[in-house]
Parts: sequence; C-alpha cells; structure tokens
Amino acid sequence: MTDTDLTSVAPSAVDPDPRAKQLLKLLVEHYIAEGTPVASKALATLPGVEVSSATVRNVMSDLESMGLVRSPHTSAGKIPTQQGLRFFVDTLLSVEPWNEDRVREVEAELDPNLSPSELINTASELLSQFTQMTCLITTPRRNQSHLRQLEFLRLDDERVLVILVLNDRDVQNRVIHLDKSFSDQELAQAANLLNQEFGGRPLEEMREAVFSSMRADRERMDEVLHSALTMAESALPAQRPPTEDQELVVSGERRLLDFTADTDIARALFDAISRKGRVLHLLDQCLQSSGVQLYIGQESGYRPLGDMSLVTSSYEVNGQLAGVLGVIGPTRMDYKDVIPVVDVTARVLSAAMRNA
Repeated sequence: MTDTDLTSVAPSAVDPDPRAKQLLKLLVEHYIAEGTPVASKALATLPGVEVSSATVRNVMSDLESMGLVRSPHTSAGKIPTQQGLRFFVDTLLSVEPWNEDRVREVEAELDPNLSPSELINTASELLSQFTQMTCLITTPRRNQSHLRQLEFLRLDDERVLVILVLNDRDVQNRVIHLDKSFSDQELAQAANLLNQEFGGRPLEEMREAVFSSMRADRERMDEVLHSALTMAESALPAQRPPTEDQELVVSGERRLLDFTADTDIARALFDAISRKGRVLHLLDQCLQSSGVQLYIGQESGYRPLGDMSLVTSSYEVNGQLAGVLGVIGPTRMDYKDVIPVVDVTARVLSAAMRNA
C-alpha cells in the first residue's frame, strides 16, 4: 500500500503461503468485480496461475480452514469471508495515488473561501458522487470553534441579539433575555471587553472562563465586567457531551438500497442514520487516530453495518482533529479506489478548513 496511511482495526493472525496469497488475491478481485463465487477451475485458467485446478482446489480448502473463504452454496465456488477481505486489504491490496486531475477537481470545489458548513456539505456531496455510496460527515466539535468577534444588539428592554462570529466566517445569532435593561453604549462596552479578553480563544475555553469568573466574588467586579459576564453566560450554550455538539451531514442515503436486497437491513440503516446517536458515537471513535480507518462488516460492532463496510478518515481544523468523514458501502466495494478518494477528500477539506 502506498501514500495512504490506513489504520487496521482488526489485523489478521493467519499467514497463508505465497501461492495461497496469490490465489486469494485473484479470488477477491474477481468477487469485487463480479460479485459471484469463483470456481477452482476458473481460477486455474487466470493469467499467472501455473497450477492445475486440483491444486487450486486444495489451496481453497486450506484457505477455507483458515476462515478466509467460504462456499455460499453446496458445490458452488468460493467467495471471501469478512476475515478474508480484511486480510486482502491489510496484506495484498496496493493503493495507488489518486489521479491528479481528480485531486484538483476536489480542491476547486472545496474553496477555502466557503463557510465551514458549505465546505462540509460540498465535501459530502462530492464523496458520495465519486464513490456512488452513502457519505457521512460529522461537523466539527464545538471545542474546535474559536471566537473571532462578539456583538450585542438591543432589541427591547429585556431582549438582546447576540452575534457570534466563529472561525472568521461562521456566524451564529441567538436572542437572550435579561432581567436588567442595558443601553446601546453599555452593550458596546460589554462586547468590547469580551472581545479583548476572549477573542481568538476556543469557545469552550471562553465558556469555562466565564463560568469560573461568575462564581468568583462579584462584589470585586466593576459593573461593566459583571454585565459583560452576565450576558456572556446567557449567550453561551450549556456544556453537553461531545457527540451532542456535532451534527451528521449525509449524502446519497438512497444508495443504501443499491447495496442490499434485504429491506429490513436497509430500513435499519436508514433508521440508524436518522437517529444519528449510535452512528455519531462510532464515527467519534475514529477521531482517536489520524489517517484512513476501515471497518469491514461486523468489525464496527454495530449490527446494522454487519454486512457493510465503513471507510473513514478524520479531518482537521486549525491543525487539530475536528471531525470524521466516510462512506458506507458493500463489503465487496473496490477498496483500492474508495480508500484514496476518502483520504484525499479529508486532506483537502482539512486544508480548506485550516483558516475556517
């Protein structure tokens, strides 16, 4: 494997001899391309195979005893098991660098001048389009957001509009209700104080500092500082678990129907994605390491994905791991094509989000 850092989530312990590896590789490639069992006689006729069909049959028997291939029906040819696909990806697969023209196409679409939400939606659509699979992208964790500017606008005696500019281009508005009425000048003073103190700092860090200050001796605070912290406390959302601060952007949901004829499985997948909680938790685990990660079938530990493969890669914001993008497809997906496109999209998205 070249140029792509692929993290194995379930390395195989078996070690077939060179001839068995060659035949397993040919069998998997045929299965990925055609989706049908391969007979020993057919394998024996392929270029580079210089043994009889009887020898191939013996090798297939050895591979079956190792748990790498199986017969879906009596007297049928062989197909790889999930363990066989894992061994193929970890040991036999060669991933080439993605076509430079396609890389430039992704770079052109993921324009750094787009807002973070536009970048994520565009990346999701591109990845689904390139792979013809269902794409999932988690939005950046809230602690990756940095405050650039804060502004208070008086709506009436009790309501104030808070304008938060995060990461230069992400603007959030919220209305807060206050017990005390503030003049326009007082609101401007409070905003200036908060911008001077917290501008450029992570939003979560600002939240902790504000709450800590509010617990301090308020009598020692001047009136402007006390008012500023009071409004900031109301403007900042309550702390929640990391996955609850993330959204799941999905493209190509209908393509799930292309991967399975079992309507119950398809329904379970649609339900899992719509509920998002368990899927977000699974994707959040992928943030533990950089590079491409691959879950084949039951390796994900998530029943609806038992007959699917999930290929993911983390992306960064300002040099820190922030979210995960990936595709869901059949276990017989063409890994040599899917892995580099997931990797490239994550890298280009990271570059575009660097100053987001």
